[in-house]
Amino acid sequence: MTLSQRQRIFTKNIAELICYAYSIGIELTFGEAFRTQSQVYLNFFGLRVVKGGILGAKIVKSKRLSKTLHSRHQDRLAVDFNFFIDNQLTYDFDKIKPLGDYWESLDPDNRWGGDFNQDDIENGFVDTPHFEMKRS
Repeated sequence: MTLSQRQRIFTKNIAELICYAYSIGIELTFGEAFRTQSQVYLNFFGLRVVKGGILGAKIVKSKRLSKTLHSRHQDRLAVDFNFFIDNQLTYDFDKIKPLGDYWESLDPDNRWGGDFNQDDIENGFVDTPHFEMKRS
């Protein structure tokens, strides 16, 4: 299967996930979808760009946000969401887990970042907003 074919399946699955979220009372906004290679490096090395410096921007040390130098976001096979329940922003594992379970039920190659360990508990590297599809 080509990358383009996988991206189309991923996009359809994301549409289904969004509809399901609203049906169970979780409203969404997009966080990050596409990620450039430059952003991947910043996230991996724990850096961010802020206002300041002689050119109007400078790089400062930050929390390391990624464990990889190649993100599914680069392949357009991942998206991060912000979750709102009763108008309150939340990333609570237990509240978002029904979305993660639904996401993984849509395709065997779908993975939810809240349960990368795939053991149904909040442990290890937890990235609750993240929904991805394996490349192959």
